[in-house]
Amino acid sequence: MFGLDISEIGLYHISKRAALVICTLRDFTPAKGLRSTMDYDVIVIGGGSAGYAAARTASDLGGKVAIVDKGPLGGLCILRGCMPSKTLLRTSDVMSLMKRAKEFGLRAQKLGVDMAAINDRKRALIKEFADYRAEQLQQPQYNLIQGKAQFLDAHTIDVDGKTCTAKAFIITTGSNHARIPVPGLEEAGYITSDEALDARTLPKSMIVLGGGPVATELGQFYCRLGTRTTLIQRSDHILSAGDEDLARPVEDSLRHDGMKVFTGTRIKNVTRKEGRTTVVFEHEAKQRRATADVLFNGLGREPSIQGLDLEAAGVELDGRRIHVDETMSTNVPHIFAAGDVVGLHEIVHIAIQQGEVAGHNAMSTDTQRVDYRLKAEVTFTDPAVASVGQSEKECRLEKRPCLVASYPFDDHGKSMVMGETRGFVKILCDPVSGEILGGHIVGPEAGELIHELIAFMYFRGTVMDLAQMPHYHPTLSEIVTYPAEDLAEQIEAQ
Repeated sequence: MFGLDISEIGLYHISKRAALVICTLRDFTPAKGLRSTMDYDVIVIGGGSAGYAAARTASDLGGKVAIVDKGPLGGLCILRGCMPSKTLLRTSDVMSLMKRAKEFGLRAQKLGVDMAAINDRKRALIKEFADYRAEQLQQPQYNLIQGKAQFLDAHTIDVDGKTCTAKAFIITTGSNHARIPVPGLEEAGYITSDEALDARTLPKSMIVLGGGPVATELGQFYCRLGTRTTLIQRSDHILSAGDEDLARPVEDSLRHDGMKVFTGTRIKNVTRKEGRTTVVFEHEAKQRRATADVLFNGLGREPSIQGLDLEAAGVELDGRRIHVDETMSTNVPHIFAAGDVVGLHEIVHIAIQQGEVAGHNAMSTDTQRVDYRLKAEVTFTDPAVASVGQSEKECRLEKRPCLVASYPFDDHGKSMVMGETRGFVKILCDPVSGEILGGHIVGPEAGELIHELIAFMYFRGTVMDLAQMPHYHPTLSEIVTYPAEDLAEQIEAQ
């Protein structure tokens, strides 16, 4: 119970009546009710989604917990990520529907955009979310320390001149905008998603560098509100982390909105002259150029580790990300990390799972592990793209056998009456058992529909189960039964 290290016992003598142990105590773990010499049981560095989840979990297990956050309080998701971007996207979705009024037998005339009013709505909502998170962080079960943390050694940090010690640390400092080595990019200047989310005027033209979720979502937002938009992507298709077929309906939609989309490019240089930015790039063996008032750098993010002095704590990196195992532990056993800073899956609900596992393992010897079998992701473009589990690309890389079937929204009753016919549903299953290995939806309400497939996979359901389960008609959700029926017939025919 006292963590004795018997390798350092000076004298060990046992008689029938008594035992005498003279030893040195190392890594002494206090018994319940005794106070440690450390200031805290756990210090969480970063108060975003992963950090708050870690702090809450550690506190619930009886730990004395401090949260160090340099501010402003709220975290990336609330302040500069998920919530503000989805608030803006709702506006552009409404605008898109208003432009389609004639299709539905309606008249909508003299449509206009008030960017200041759009941003005022966003600011009001984000303030409400951020105030609530700040209130959570300031609960009496935590000691909130506002400032920037720097490791002095593996058990000690400095926070703006104040020294704090802890038995365990959890690093959840999130991510920053990545600096990509593109010739002339830094000199020409650009906006990031931070500025794109806060704009109070609508630019006449914009170049978007990148084709990931942030670039495509905000690029479509500006395009739909009237900005002449050009998107330049290095990979052969946008949303390149996923299967190519999921990206194509989104590319078609972006072009239908009026966006110029170039994929499979190589950027040669960026220049700015007389208030306009020009990007020179190669596309289909030809040199092209695009010029616009604003350049939006959506080329990605990288872990925020600057200033932490991880070397002083002995924490190892994998590139720029903090290397962790499935227990969220670094190479230093009592230092954990979670969320964007580990660079595994930069998604909020996964960051929360990682934070909860880190918080538990920082306080308990009953080790937990993060299970990524149900990893899910949604890109909120129109059409939206949602995925859970494995993709075809991943199955090929892992040489994992699977059966695949899909069904299009343009042959589905409810989506046809809604006028939302772009995209399809795709399901992957084990060729013998029929267990669902992955589900992918590109189409209307994909972010909501994907949860049925998540639920089936959580309980290790099969395509036979999905095909037999009743679905109300007419609904969007019944479309998932069609590829399931196809796969069930394939398995039965073997």
